[in-house]
Amino acid sequence: MARLPYIEKADLPPEHQDLMKREITLYKQLVNSPNALRAFQGLGYFIRYTSTLDARLRELAILQVGWLARSPYEWSHHIKIGYDFGVSDADIKALIDDTAGKATSLGAIERLVLLAARESTNDGAVSRPTFDALRKHLSNEHMIDLVVTIGFYNAVVRTLASLEIDVEPEYQKYLEKYPFP
Repeated sequence: MARLPYIEKADLPPEHQDLMKREITLYKQLVNSPNALRAFQGLGYFIRYTSTLDARLRELAILQVGWLARSPYEWSHHIKIGYDFGVSDADIKALIDDTAGKATSLGAIERLVLLAARESTNDGAVSRPTFDALRKHLSNEHMIDLVVTIGFYNAVVRTLASLEIDVEPEYQKYLEKYPFP
């Protein structure tokens, strides 16, 4: 149960109703501080729509953060979003296996992106060897976009957990398909 009230679009003053283009529980709670939600959406919009980082790699990094944090909301939402950007069921199974140290059929760049997300999430930073290996595959711009994406989604999962945001019913099927251990 969420720790703060969910606010519906109709209950907002007209100048803040644009914040609820997506009426998801995360936004319904964050809109308790409209300016915070506006800032949150700004970085989220950049990551999803204007970053030049490959969308599938981006979603794998986000899914890795969600998996490590055991964040039902993040994990379920980004399985669906990942599908929209080229992440397959085989990729999701491989992410779970890679996290457990098992061999997978993922390519080198995918494994490095997952490793970077694990290191940043678990250790607070991407290690020098992982960073250097990624630079062989990604431009400086893509490196920044990847690190910002991983950092932002680490903040997102902590926000979700602290506010106890509920997963919407339509996303439950993703948690059933790929449950946490």
